[in-house]
Order: sequence, then structure tokens, then C-alpha cells
Amino acid sequence: MTSGVAAQYKTDSLQHLPEVVVTADAPKEVIPGQKLSGKELEKLGGFSVADAIRYFSGVQVKDYGGIGGLKTVNIRSMGTNHTGVFYNGVQLENAQNGQVDLGKFSLDNLEYVSLHNGHKSSIFQSAKDYGAAGTIYMQTKRPFFEGDKKTKINVRVKGGSFMLFNPSLLWEQKLGKSYSFTLNNEFVSSDGKYPFRYKRVFKDGTVAYDTTATRKNGDITAVRTEAFLFKERKDERWNLHGYYYYSHRGLPGFVVKNVWGHGQRMYDEDYFIQGRYEKKFSNLYATKLNAKYANNYNRYVDGDWTSPTYVDNQYLQESWYVSSANKFRVLPYLQFNIAADFTLNTMKSNIVDFSYPTRHSLLTAAAAELSFDRFKLQASGLGTFVNEKVKKNAPAPSKKILTPAIVMSIKPFKKQDFNILAFYKKIFRMPTFNDLYYTFIGTRALKPEYVVQFNLGANYRLNTKSSVIKYVYAQTDIYYNQVTDKIIAMPANNPYFWTMVNLGKVDIRGLEIKTDVAFEPIKDMVSTVKLNYTYQEAIDVTSEKDKNYRHQIPYIPWHSGSAIASIEYKSWGMNYSFIYAGKRYNAKFNSLDTQMQPWYTNDISFRKDFPGRGKMKYRVAFDINNLLDQHYEVVLSYPMPGRNYRLTLNMTL
Repeated sequence: MTSGVAAQYKTDSLQHLPEVVVTADAPKEVIPGQKLSGKELEKLGGFSVADAIRYFSGVQVKDYGGIGGLKTVNIRSMGTNHTGVFYNGVQLENAQNGQVDLGKFSLDNLEYVSLHNGHKSSIFQSAKDYGAAGTIYMQTKRPFFEGDKKTKINVRVKGGSFMLFNPSLLWEQKLGKSYSFTLNNEFVSSDGKYPFRYKRVFKDGTVAYDTTATRKNGDITAVRTEAFLFKERKDERWNLHGYYYYSHRGLPGFVVKNVWGHGQRMYDEDYFIQGRYEKKFSNLYATKLNAKYANNYNRYVDGDWTSPTYVDNQYLQESWYVSSANKFRVLPYLQFNIAADFTLNTMKSNIVDFSYPTRHSLLTAAAAELSFDRFKLQASGLGTFVNEKVKKNAPAPSKKILTPAIVMSIKPFKKQDFNILAFYKKIFRMPTFNDLYYTFIGTRALKPEYVVQFNLGANYRLNTKSSVIKYVYAQTDIYYNQVTDKIIAMPANNPYFWTMVNLGKVDIRGLEIKTDVAFEPIKDMVSTVKLNYTYQEAIDVTSEKDKNYRHQIPYIPWHSGSAIASIEYKSWGMNYSFIYAGKRYNAKFNSLDTQMQPWYTNDISFRKDFPGRGKMKYRVAFDINNLLDQHYEVVLSYPMPGRNYRLTLNMTL
């Protein structure tokens, strides 16, 4: 990146792709995604990736409370299972339930996190990159060494409310001219106890009860270790990545009928090893290869006195993945990508009459892109071929599906950075192993759940010559999504057993507005302000005979938004962030009984850098989350923490 460009983005603010720093050619995208990177992630004072994702427009994060609580993301109301999550360029698999817990991934070692509606419109990517209605990318930090320095060590310790103790170590080592090595270790411990307000009001406005209690059984102990080996040269690079995560946590459960705590426990042990190889042979041809093995163990124990029986369910998922993407540049303005991915998923369990499914998935993608100075067009087709085998009962039918996508960008005016953006995409999500094979519930004949997406938007960036305002960025999108054959659970003949069926249809209409402004009011002071607003109408249109016909689907607010304001002055820094979620409902039928009140949070953080001996540097940060101590619930009967504090000590040498 040139010095002029580096100066332009020195504020390290919320950037929009393709403005990323890499040592090779920067991937070009037809439609930019939302992105938080570098110091911006540190300023937010968040604990996990889920905390950062909340500041993107069009996103709902289901948070069940506390550091160890499950955190999943839903993009534009299409459902968690329609979100593809990629870690260092390779998708995180969960064939069991299709959900990725973003609370497992720390912000400490991330270079950036980005979100893309449709798919990331960089043509040179694997077939899986085309295979979701929305995608999240997490990229860990790559080692960077200044001058002759060959070793960099960063030690960080966080502590605070809920008896939080969170030390981490990042060691970066240069090995010769082309090789480098990174080791990252993190430990998390918290008792998860926090006070909450328990209040319910009758329809006539009288208070049924109003008391304060303590959230229990939300403790967590977790260890994460990651190791990387990199090799980078001008036209060739590869990396090898090993990952291990273990956690033992309590599940506090829902608060209802004076039951304040539960005794369920969850054990997770995940590890994977993945590798990536990229080589540019010439201006005409380049290739990208990925391979991964992942092993995910999960144990759920329910010995709580509120449960009728003792439960000790154990699950083991394994997946093998290989991918090849090949880019051909036929003309300066015309290029193609041919990609093929193969995945093998297996699952074992100690559950009685478990089916022991095995899934073979072959994805093939072909994409073409026309790219001119003021016009870009990308068209792609994804072929998905799925075959399954089981040891008990009958497997689900094989699937052969072809889905298209078109992405376009137009720059009407030559001298202004104003762009019109549009895309169309049809995509689906496969039924999960739980949908198909869970004992007494799964249904073999389930069809994939389809989504059709339409998006029209525009963005504008103005780099001013003013000494105060450095740049202004704004983007607006309107969109329409239609979900058909939605997979839902329905009661069977026996009311104690449910079954999965394709009965749902949802229409989603939305508006997103994003702004980003950078100031320099006085010398050495840099300030940025970022605002996001989302309007969504996501209504159930399954059947006119249903009582909930054209009702808003659960947990989707009509209005939501966020704001981030930061100030940097020499070695001092302050960041303020605000999140708002409007009125929504917790059930398919919208009524006063199912209505949930709006909630908002205010967070503030302060930072100070100190010089040390030689090249040693220190940083102290103090975060106050939920500054106004609001009592609220993201999910019904799962109270969130009130005001809480966090102190971070950081040393770099």
C-alpha cells in the first residue's frame, strides 16, 4: 500500500472492502462489505467476535447472556443457518445444527472481521464462498516486523466483573526471509454471576412481581491455542494453521416461575488443522488450494432438579475438506473462476437409536467477471451435490441443486466516488443432521430451505480538503428476501414429540443506512463517528388461514441501529458505542403477551499508551459496559448483565 493511501486511512476506522492490507494483490470486490479492523476492534472494548458483529447493519445477534452464553448471528432475518462463517478463509462446519457460536472466538488476535450480504463478490474464491445467503469472515493477524526485528511478543491480561480472569499471549517470530511463525494462547475464567431484575406486568398495567436476583450457573473455563506457519513471496504464499479450543461452562437456562438457576453443563473440545496455498503463475492464471480436518466434541449434561430425567448426551463431529479455485484472466477486463470443493461430514453420538449419518458434499462453482473503470459485473453459478448414508433407518434423499447469482456496480460520474450497487442471488441451506436424524424428531424427507435475495444500493465517499473533516462515507441499501420451504418444528400425534417439516414462507423487506465521518478538529487529535440504521419487516406469509399470517417473525425488531464515536489524542484514546433494538415479539403470534420492549446499551472505554525501555510498549484500557445499567433481555427469560467493568493491561516487546 502506498504512503498516500496509508495516510488516507490512518484513522483506522470502519472501512469498506476492498481496502485491506495484504502483501500480495488486493482482492477486488464488486460490492464492498462491512468491516471492522485494526485498532477499531480494540476500541470497541468487546470480548468476543459476537460483540463486534453487533455494530454491523442488518444483523441480529442472539445472546443468551454472560461471557459463556451462546451467541449466534442472523443476517437480514434469514435465520442463523443461512450465515456462513469463515475463519482464515475456510468455513467453520457444524453439520449437527448449522450454527456457529461466535462467543468462542476472541478479538485479541484478529486482523479484521467483515460481513457480506449475498456472498463476498471477489471472484477468486472457493466454491463454499458462494454457498450462503450471508457471510462473516474472521482473519487473524499476520506477523509484521519493522526493520531488523525478528521477534514480537504481546502479553495481555483482562480482569473485571463476574470474576473475569483472561490472560493471553501472542508470539510472532520471523524465520528467514520468507517464513514466519505465530503462537497465540488464551485462558478465560469467570463465575458468570451477575444481578438482574425480574419483572412482569399484567395487560392492565399492574405489576405482577418486581424483584432482583442473581444469575447463576453461568460460569466458564476455556482454553484456546492457535499456531500458524506462514511463507510469503512475491507470487506465492502458503500457511498452515492449527487450532484447539476447550471449554467447560454452565448453562444458566431461562428464568421463569421463580426458577432462578439451572444445573445443565456443557463441555466443548474442538480442534482443527487447515492449510492454504496460493500461487500466481502469470497474469493469465492463478490457483488457490485449501485443505482442512476438524474434530468437534460436545457433551451436554442435565442433572438439574427441574429436569424429569438425567441426561448425558455426547456428540462427535468430524469433517474433511479439500478445495481448489482457479482464476483465468482472458482479457484485461474479463476473468473467470472455476472452483470445486469436497466435504465429508460424519457424526457419532451415545443417543439411543442414533442414525450415525455421513454426508458427502461436492460443490462446483463457475464465475465470470467484467471489470471496467466505471462498470463491474459478476455472474456465478453454484452446483451442489449431496449424498448421505446412515447406519440405522433410511438416509435422506440425494440432492442436486444449481443456484445462480448476479452482482453489479456502476459508477455514473467519472470524477465522483459515487457507485450504484445491485445483486440478485438464489441460495439454500441444507437440513442439518438434527433436522433429519434427531431421534423421534428428524424427518428424512425434508427439502432444502431456499432464499431469493434482491438488493439495490448506492454508496458515496468524499475525501475533503478541509483541515477538520477528512472524509465522509455514506451507503444506503434497500432489499427484499423471500424464504420458502422454511424448516420448522411441528407437534406430532404425541404432544411430547415434535417433527421437522417444510411449512414456512417468510417475506423480508429492509432498509439499511450507514455513515462514516472522520475529523481532525485540532492537531494530533483524530475523531471518527459511525452510524448504522436498519429497518426490517420480516413477516410470516405461510398461509392466510394461520392466526399469525403477516405477523413479524420472532425476535426481529422493525428498527435497530448503532453508533460508534472515538477520539484519539496523542497517547490517549476514548471510545463510546451505542446499540439499539426496537420493539419485537418472542413468538410467531404478535400480541401484547408476546411483545418485548426495546432495549439499548451504552458502552465507553478509555485507553492510555506508555513507552517502556527500548522497544517495549504498554497500554492500559478501562471499559464500562452497559453504562446506564439497563436491565434487558435479548432472548425471552434470559436476562443480560447490567453495568459491568473490565480492566486490560497490555505489554508489547
